[in-house]
Amino acid sequence: MGEGGENGRAKKTVFVTVGTTCFDALVKAVDSGEVKEVLFRKGYTDLLIQMGRGSYFPSKISGDDGSLSVDHFTFSPSIADYMKSASLIISHAGSGSIFESLRVGKPLIVVVNEDLMDNHQSELAEEFELAEELAERKHLFCARPQTLHQTIETMDLESLLPYPPGDAMPVVKLINEFLGFPSE
Repeated sequence: MGEGGENGRAKKTVFVTVGTTCFDALVKAVDSGEVKEVLFRKGYTDLLIQMGRGSYFPSKISGDDGSLSVDHFTFSPSIADYMKSASLIISHAGSGSIFESLRVGKPLIVVVNEDLMDNHQSELAEEFELAEELAERKHLFCARPQTLHQTIETMDLESLLPYPPGDAMPVVKLINEFLGFPSE
């Protein structure tokens, strides 16, 4: 499936979001030849990167020659529409982005920003724990920038369990638990 690279392939967009942060390591990872090649082999046609405050600008590729089309932007008032039209979302470990991706029912790879790990900000550690917990529950995949291409290569989208639509309470409860708020 998706072999050959004919222009007639159905549009399958990968949407990458770093939120309002700077996460150049993720942007560089998705802009690497390795990641773009494996996405193309998996049948994806478009890569759209929301790069936030980052200083690394990914390449823009039209895709007219049948290759993967790549585009980027810094911010948007709402990324909900990008998420809804995506076939795959690759996100930083922000709980807002994770929750929105689960809510729209899209396959999600959460990429942990290890550069922030040394900050000892408990909030960041909790977001990483949340992502790993949701990965264990098979709602998403977890990766690091340097392992992203392997995660994409080996991911089995069929193995993901959908989050019950409209039932935000389990996620809210989990987020509150990690943030130390009392549970109802």
